[in-house]
Amino acid sequence: MDHTQIDNNQDPKTKRQIILDTETTGIDPAKGHRIIEIGCVEMIGRKLTGNHFHVYLNPERLVEEEAIRVHGITNEFLQDKPVFAQVVDDFLEYIRGAELVIHNAPFDVGFLNSELALIGSHKGRIEDVATVFDTLPYAREKFPGQRNSLDALCKRFDVDNGHRTLHGALLDAEILADVYLMMTGGQRKLFVPTQTQKGSDHEKGIKRLAEDRQPLRVVHASAAEQEAHAAYLAQIEEESGVRKWVEPSQ
Repeated sequence: MDHTQIDNNQDPKTKRQIILDTETTGIDPAKGHRIIEIGCVEMIGRKLTGNHFHVYLNPERLVEEEAIRVHGITNEFLQDKPVFAQVVDDFLEYIRGAELVIHNAPFDVGFLNSELALIGSHKGRIEDVATVFDTLPYAREKFPGQRNSLDALCKRFDVDNGHRTLHGALLDAEILADVYLMMTGGQRKLFVPTQTQKGSDHEKGIKRLAEDRQPLRVVHASAAEQEAHAAYLAQIEEESGVRKWVEPSQ
């Protein structure tokens, strides 16, 4: 087949990324398990576009009870859904030339390649049409020794996933998009309330400073610190493609 050439050095302002997740009948495609849901959200220049790809699939086999307890998708629900072969061309065209952002990519890519193989070798592999960025090893490197499941990352980055009682491919892709943006250059809240014990000064109210207190010391940034700060702002602007601050007046 004609393999698409992927540009790994795309301009951050125009780079197209697809955040992807799947749900399946079980955990191992080598044992005949199949994909039952694909959910994708599109980002261009690190901005969500609203261009989603979402489909439920008839796996042509039963979904395991343990899997149903995870995602809530039943065999009865999937009976009238299309099979993968009916949506594959639309799916491949949607992801073509993009970078796929996936949490634990070997799982999802393994299932997708298994589905492609069932159709025939002429469909190739996912890696033929898109590159892959796995957020799980990235998170493990960034937060060694900590839990790095999607739920754990949501908690770490203050991403709201309270509406997520069951797994769902599109919902998880939307959540992962928020986590990815925070983890790769986003900013946490500037002011996070500190945990306090019952009866602390925080709960009793505002503690005002004495009027006769010594003036606060003003510490000015050194030339090296100002240079480092300017370089950091330039990096943020390059990665996001947007300037989100106003230069101070001279």
